[in-house]
Amino acid sequence: MSDNDGKKTLGLRGGARPGNVKQSFSHGRTKNVVVETKRKRVVVPKPGAGKPGGGATPSGDPSRRPAGISDAEMARRMKALQAAKAREAEEAAAREAAEKAREEERARRRAEQEAKEREQREAEERARAKAEEEERKRKEAEEAAKRAAAAPAPEEPKAARTPASKPAPAAAPRKQDREREQRGRGKGRDDNRRSGKLTLGQATGGEGNRQRSMASMKRKQERARQKAMGGPVEREKVIRDVQLPEAIMVSELANRMAERVADVVKSLMQMGMMVTQNQTIDADTAELIIEEFGHKVTRVSDSDVEDVINEAEDKEEDLKPRPPVITIMGHVDHGKTSLLDAIRDARVVAGEAGGITQHIGAYQVKTDGGTTLTFLDTPGHAAFTSMRSRGAQVTDIVVLVVAADDAVMPQTIEAINHAKAAEVPMIVAINKVDKPDANPDKVRTDLLQHEVIVEKMSGEVQDVEVSAITGQGLDELLEAIALQAEILELKANPNRAAQGAVIEAQLDVGRGPVATVLVQNGTLHQGDIFVVGEQYGKVRALINDKGERVKEAGPSVPVEVLGLNGTPEAGDVLNVTETEAQAREIAEYREQAAKDKRAAAGAATTLEQLMQKAKEDENVTELPILMKADVQGSAEAIVQAMEKIGNDEVRVRVLHSGVGAITETDVGLAEASGAPIFGFNVRANASARNTANQKGVEIRYYSVIYDLVDDVKAAASGLLSAEIREKFIGYAEIREVFKVTGVGKVAGCLVTEGVARRSAGVRLLRDNVVIHEGTLKTLKRFKDEVSEVQSGQECGMAFENYDDIRAGDVIEIFEREEVTRTLD
Repeated sequence: MSDNDGKKTLGLRGGARPGNVKQSFSHGRTKNVVVETKRKRVVVPKPGAGKPGGGATPSGDPSRRPAGISDAEMARRMKALQAAKAREAEEAAAREAAEKAREEERARRRAEQEAKEREQREAEERARAKAEEEERKRKEAEEAAKRAAAAPAPEEPKAARTPASKPAPAAAPRKQDREREQRGRGKGRDDNRRSGKLTLGQATGGEGNRQRSMASMKRKQERARQKAMGGPVEREKVIRDVQLPEAIMVSELANRMAERVADVVKSLMQMGMMVTQNQTIDADTAELIIEEFGHKVTRVSDSDVEDVINEAEDKEEDLKPRPPVITIMGHVDHGKTSLLDAIRDARVVAGEAGGITQHIGAYQVKTDGGTTLTFLDTPGHAAFTSMRSRGAQVTDIVVLVVAADDAVMPQTIEAINHAKAAEVPMIVAINKVDKPDANPDKVRTDLLQHEVIVEKMSGEVQDVEVSAITGQGLDELLEAIALQAEILELKANPNRAAQGAVIEAQLDVGRGPVATVLVQNGTLHQGDIFVVGEQYGKVRALINDKGERVKEAGPSVPVEVLGLNGTPEAGDVLNVTETEAQAREIAEYREQAAKDKRAAAGAATTLEQLMQKAKEDENVTELPILMKADVQGSAEAIVQAMEKIGNDEVRVRVLHSGVGAITETDVGLAEASGAPIFGFNVRANASARNTANQKGVEIRYYSVIYDLVDDVKAAASGLLSAEIREKFIGYAEIREVFKVTGVGKVAGCLVTEGVARRSAGVRLLRDNVVIHEGTLKTLKRFKDEVSEVQSGQECGMAFENYDDIRAGDVIEIFEREEVTRTLD
């Protein structure tokens, strides 16, 4: 075959066009054929190439290399070949390692199986030896009894002998032996008769592999012992302590009592309950059954899972001094955060949206005297009532900040009430005394109205005049706090499992659920397993208020805890448990209890209540919204503010609230419900934004709670029906009634007051009683149709679809106007 023929054939086979086939020649002999197609370039070796005595070899020798292959291409090919060999070697090593691991696993399993079999054989041998020992003792006892019977007895009078003292005839045992042999022969015949049949156990291979269990061996020994003793022996009743929950299945009850299920079902049927083993019975019925079988009852409930975290009493010698927890409270814009910044030498207020605090913050400060203080900064806005209450519950001392130029305000009064409810001491810090219009005495006087009597007014509450701007009075404030803490003698046990309170919780994008926890007792270590509210987790990291990672946190130390499985509620209590199973069980129980509580709160108990609720829902217009916030405390405050918006006609319904970024799931829920999404200090991710744009879902972002509440209130006001108000514009008296062809009755009137308009509504009064209300069909002045007639002028009026008019009737003319209503 010629070279041209080879080109054509290879071109057709490779799917290339003629002219795309090249050949390389070396010493006049064809070594390789290069086929170029649209997708790739293929080198087709000639048959025999690469074999001894024929073709080129992949070496670096130019004389033994295919023509047209450069040094770089050859080096690349050699490198690829070496990489392939190395990869093949690695794969072979991996296979060998895997095979070795499998061999080790098989050897381990064989060893475990052999050990198990060896233990079982030893147990069987011990049981067999015990049975043989008992059999030997029984025979010895029988021999001893025979020897005692064979000994010569003293001669007794003939009359004293009774039929009972006569020896048993020897024929009776032989008769029993003959009957036993006949039964054995009959059984053997049955076995021979069934030997040719295949049973289910033989088919599955179970009979040959089964071994007698320990329970079977014990039963066998018991039967042998009873037989040796000459009759059945009643086993002693085992009295058990049965743990009884609120509801239990019949089979489980029988299992806990170690009784047969059939016996338990029989007892229930005798009590009139037709149940099966898979049905559930209540605790009272189960208690009757347990007592009937002679066992003891121990009542338990689902809430017993929380007994593992019951607080233990600390010994006096274990208690050590701890830093005090001070909560800064007061009205909005009275300088709480600025005062705390001046103490900490920080600039937190500069980063607050709108210049107001909307989160609860925890900080630790070390004074010049070496005293460590823990501060909690609470928001002052009216919507953050729960946050202020939470801050007062976990604190030791409350610092009430009151502006000297603003005096006592509503949130100041609320803070006073929270401090009194928590029964914690209070220190009044009169802030902004550097302002020209500051009047500290007015603040002290106003506090008297709320039963807060400061020291300068001969009371017991300490008061300090401070200025967050100039730093005036800060040392006196810290000294007052230290004095109050010294009086309280605050102590805690650091050498026990930690217990704390969640100050704030959020869902961080990179770190997951994060909770700010104030440790109240014990020490929280990295790696501890804990449960907090309906969530649980393992401490993955602890971060202090300066952003530094720490290994542990003692009493009165605020830290951020990472490692939760979900975002807890602010105010939940954190408890450290021994195992993860305990923490999970407690969290699941709490979650189920909260779900049942919500279901019970939302369900109507009677049919009348259900109908009443349905009727109320028909008359109320709802504004559904979805809300996502940055932290749990803000979400809680916003939801509470939303619930307060509305009246009997319209209300705001929060379909979903949570922490974290706005996701596609939120957009889908909003689209299905026709609700807008409000983001407070959070944003929607890219996919959520695209989905919202496609589906027309409105997303609004807010950083100040004032703006969010005002916008929702305005939107809810738009759902209110407009108020219709009537405005009287005139009166007309009918003087005469005329009949006009094609029109009907027309009243000749005199406008006595105001003005009569064609477009206005009219009422016909007869003897000051309304007999008709409608509109005018025509209003004429002489022969012309007019739009209005002024007072003192005569006109003609005809009513729309009404003709019963008489002379002397009075026509009242009025207009209706719609007034837009708003929510207060």
